[in-house]
Amino acid sequence: MLKGIDPRLNADVLYALRAMGHGDMLILSDTNFPSDAIAQTTVHGELLRMENLTVAGAADAILSVMPLDTFVDDFAGRMEIVDDAATIPPVQQEVQDAIAATGETRSMVGIERFAFYDLAREAYAVIQTGERRFYGCIMLRKGVIGPDE
Repeated sequence: MLKGIDPRLNADVLYALRAMGHGDMLILSDTNFPSDAIAQTTVHGELLRMENLTVAGAADAILSVMPLDTFVDDFAGRMEIVDDAATIPPVQQEVQDAIAATGETRSMVGIERFAFYDLAREAYAVIQTGERRFYGCIMLRKGVIGPDE
């Protein structure tokens, strides 16, 4: 255990989060997403796991240490439901609530399913959660921490 670090964050995840730079994308996936195959194409190149958590629990822990990008509209994204892009299922609303808890007022952007797969291949890393609900696939874009005043 470390002081001030959410115990849900394991060493591998902390390493990746620290290594990411401004604008790098992190993918949080449910258990049905082709996480391992896609993770092999990312910058990190290996699948990370937070299997004991829902996607919202993982997002909450990650957002306790990682700022979201404030310079772009796609600071966070969600995989759209096939043939129902406007619907936001509870699994995604829970992540939106975790984002809102950071003070962020913007909504995640919707990303078509196959476009999400393509985007994930360009990400810094993929973290597979234990989320079993469908459409628990989220993109978070890392922001910056400014200098001390």
